[in-house]
Amino acid sequence: MRIFDPHIHMTSRTTDDYEAMRAAGVEAVVEPAFWLGQPRTSVGSFVDYFDGLLGWERFRAAQFGIAHHCALALNPKEANDPRCVEVLDVLPRYLAKDGVVAVGEVGYDSMTPEEDTAFARQLELALRHDLPVLVHTPHRDKQAGTRRTLDVVRESGLAPERVLVDHLNETTVAMVADAGCWMGFSVYPDTKMDEKRMVALLGEHGTDRMLVNSAADWGRSDPLKTHKTGLAMLDAGFTATDVEKVLWHNPVEFYGQSGRLVLDAVVTGAVDAATGSSVLRGER
Repeated sequence: MRIFDPHIHMTSRTTDDYEAMRAAGVEAVVEPAFWLGQPRTSVGSFVDYFDGLLGWERFRAAQFGIAHHCALALNPKEANDPRCVEVLDVLPRYLAKDGVVAVGEVGYDSMTPEEDTAFARQLELALRHDLPVLVHTPHRDKQAGTRRTLDVVRESGLAPERVLVDHLNETTVAMVADAGCWMGFSVYPDTKMDEKRMVALLGEHGTDRMLVNSAADWGRSDPLKTHKTGLAMLDAGFTATDVEKVLWHNPVEFYGQSGRLVLDAVVTGAVDAATGSSVLRGER
């Protein structure tokens, strides 16, 4: 099973997770910028974080044979903090860098005026930098937030096929499908979506423009949920081709719109048992 996790926060995960993911078939990931877990107090915190995603985290993933890309943005939760919004002035120079395959996560948390402003500005940046967009839908008032998200996307002039609307469920998937955007689903142990519900949605809505992610972070989450969803698809009668489309080809097609996706020469690595040092090699 070949897997591309299109939304996972590996800075909050261990190297054991990388090893388990690669053993389960994960060959590529996209890591969107997200909340630190406590308030950031300056733009410098974002600069260090973005540099880490573009440097150290790519190297760390490569040691386990996983191609790491990222999406950068001011996330919705932090858009409400005046100490953070100045990062919008810094963001353009990062969106021009290799390894950045989307603007994200953007969208809504509490649907405030501040979030409206940050969302609109970052959609403009996506247009300017010719990048697709990963959109976070709110955990509360999800239907209203998703409708508002789609309105803002339409107003931006961004083509819907350049937009991935994430954290969807049974109440929001149809409106996103009708809008022509890509549909993202986060499969969690206790919340958001589970494997059984995900398989039912795939049976109802098909596999086109459907992306499954683990969105694993520092909370209760599971970086192997993509693999487990693939197994559930097979158990439900989906073919191996169906599974590969959802778990590999769809994320490749969406993020490939950036022109920066590098998957043809995945770097693999091994750790010397005696020294603990990394030995890297390039391999097709």
